[in-house]
Amino acid sequence: MTTDLFDEDVEIQTTSLNTALNKDEVEILIHPGLSRQKRHLGEVLKIIKRAKDSFVGILEKENDEFFLVPDDKKVYVDILIPKERAKGAQGGEKVLAKLIKWDDPKKSPEGEVVKILGNKGEHNVEMESIVLEKGFEIEFPYEVEKEAEATAKNEKDISEEIKKRRDFRDTLTFTIDPVDAKDFDDAISLKEIGGGKYEIGVHIADVSHYVREGTSMNTEARKRGFSVYLVDRTIPMLPEILSNDICSLNPMEEKLSFSSVFVMDKNGSILERWFGKTIIKSDKRFSYEEAQAVLDAKLGECYEPLNTLNVIAKKLRDDKFKKGAIDFEQDEVKFELDKDGKPLRIYIKKRLDTHKLVEEFMLLANKEVAEFIFKASKSRQEKHNPFIYRIHDVPDKEKIAQLSVFLKALGYELELKEKGLTAKDLQMLFKMIDGKAEESMIKTAAIRSMAKAVYSTKNIGHFGLAFEYYTHFTSPIRRYADLLVHRLLEKHLQDKTIPKHEWNLYEKMAIETTEKEIAAAEAERNSKKYKQVEYMKEHIGEVFDGVISGVTEWGLYVEETNTKSDGMVSLRNLTDDYYIMDEKNYALIGEKTKKKYGLGDKVKVKLLGADLDRRTLDYIFV
Repeated sequence: MTTDLFDEDVEIQTTSLNTALNKDEVEILIHPGLSRQKRHLGEVLKIIKRAKDSFVGILEKENDEFFLVPDDKKVYVDILIPKERAKGAQGGEKVLAKLIKWDDPKKSPEGEVVKILGNKGEHNVEMESIVLEKGFEIEFPYEVEKEAEATAKNEKDISEEIKKRRDFRDTLTFTIDPVDAKDFDDAISLKEIGGGKYEIGVHIADVSHYVREGTSMNTEARKRGFSVYLVDRTIPMLPEILSNDICSLNPMEEKLSFSSVFVMDKNGSILERWFGKTIIKSDKRFSYEEAQAVLDAKLGECYEPLNTLNVIAKKLRDDKFKKGAIDFEQDEVKFELDKDGKPLRIYIKKRLDTHKLVEEFMLLANKEVAEFIFKASKSRQEKHNPFIYRIHDVPDKEKIAQLSVFLKALGYELELKEKGLTAKDLQMLFKMIDGKAEESMIKTAAIRSMAKAVYSTKNIGHFGLAFEYYTHFTSPIRRYADLLVHRLLEKHLQDKTIPKHEWNLYEKMAIETTEKEIAAAEAERNSKKYKQVEYMKEHIGEVFDGVISGVTEWGLYVEETNTKSDGMVSLRNLTDDYYIMDEKNYALIGEKTKKKYGLGDKVKVKLLGADLDRRTLDYIFV
């Protein structure tokens, strides 16, 4: 566990947990002496706050009682479910259960079934399980749906609202999104205004106009924090009548938006900027692939404006990297599923110029909004309001030292300076590994060694982007932080002051939203991992190319090349020698043969087994 009193973790053995579960907030007693791992030892005295009280798992029947075996293996006990609290669930079914009592570590925790999910292994059951396990609701409460429907009906006529807004309906505007997107929360407009200058608008769905503070919709959006993207579905932050209809910037529909508008030249220099409420009408809905095809063909609908935006986006991107931004982007694993959700194909989706085009203008809007608010707040002094920044701290020196050792084992040098790692050091490294087999593995290791980007009311800048000011303004349909940013920006533009006693609430919401972001990302990863294992399960016995991505005392992790499916070659299956861990060089070395398996080695593996419950793959070398 972690504590504010020590820089190091405190080790709590299972017998000293006193009913505490993973991530619970607890009061502890520190014992004298250190553990074998040279850590402080302690015991839990009191549970201050449970991290969660709902768990997904398999119901197992024992006599007239049931036990929930949680999917989350960090939950180290099964939960007793008395028959009368099983709600008709049968042994072997997956359920969502709530912990209702556990105050004696010598007894089993007691719970009750909240929802019967169905049989394990079924596509919908497994996807729902992943979402519920991470604390997200699938259905919206009745009152939220009703309020959303009433809002959509009452706000359908926007004729009066239009009079209060800057009008962009006659300016060429389009959206560029994934081909399967259902909600469009950002659009870009372009108008040539002479003298080699362009008016570029980044128009964002005006969710704050519809989802007001004090409504049940807002309460639910705050609770969810994020939309969750699984391999086959989206669990939205807002009811679909809002996210896919009234708020969405659908083509050929008049829509309310909150915009960042820039006068720029072709070199990407900002000559003027403006923020405010607008009305737009998108002329065209592009998928990334459609827009890229127009650019590649150099003709077709909107080629000239797309090309102009692309040229400016490339200038912005180049300038960003010159200032020290790090390109952490990796190719995305995608799935082709049949009608029952079974994976037919796993493929790698390459990033196109159109992805980068949209990204650069969204980054621009986010950066400029943050800078505008920060500097304006300084000038207002006592009248300034809190704000939600997106911050990314400099890397921890100890983690960078570990990364350096990791890289050395792969043949790369990361020179450690007194001032620590700079973004340009990482830039140089990423150029060296570009296109190589170990690129994905090294980028993943580098990301893990970085501080995590978080939301905060205190601005310290964004290390990874090399921005002094940054926020999230461009996705209020799917991120609650952006909705807060819209409200705070509007209050500033209207010269409204937030009382000091409310300021702490914004920092609390920033922390909550960061936690929800982590949970949503874990759910997305878990759904991909499940489908990778499900796909590979049909290929047991087949041989694949792979790269060694991890070395441990118990075996080697191998990433299959085509599907990025990570699996383990267990030490017990290396039968040709006795292998010893070389920690310094991240390798296993045969005692007699001196055969070496090291990080980044290209290997051939046969798939030995696939465990869907554990979401793991077992390989052997061939």
